Amino acid sequence: MITIEKLNTAHISAIHHITLPKEQLKFASSAEAFLADGSATTHLHIIKYHDDVVGFFKIDIAYSSTFAFCSEPSVGLRTFVIDAKLQGKGIGSNAVKALLPYLKENYPHYQSLYLTVNCQNPGAVSCYQKAGLQDTGELYLGGAAGPQHIMKAKIV
Repeated sequence: MITIEKLNTAHISAIHHITLPKEQLKFASSAEAFLADGSATTHLHIIKYHDDVVGFFKIDIAYSSTFAFCSEPSVGLRTFVIDAKLQGKGIGSNAVKALLPYLKENYPHYQSLYLTVNCQNPGAVSCYQKAGLQDTGELYLGGAAGPQHIMKAKIV
């Protein structure tokens, strides 16, 4: 069973044990960088699988202020990470599926979820598509690791 929670101090030790393959670090971030990036507009969350912390992500409530392609009222999904040992088992796409009702409950003033995913990261594109996100057909060209697909979903 997949659950999503806001990050709290009890999760920090488990977050430090989540790793990515070296080739994926350019698309997301390390646990240390993730933990250092929370703010009033960037909210840190964890993903649990059978009560174990297996991933993390950020919800950016100022996403539409940063990216012109993002219509208001929307949030942005950033730094979505599933531990390397558990990738390829459907946990990521199931976590994204669980994310949409979680957002509806915890971010009720927002109607859409946006994200960008690197064109060189087909595994992530597939994960988001399996979860029901739509590729807008546009590319974001400002990514540090190259062009990115722009994807979105209605928060249901």
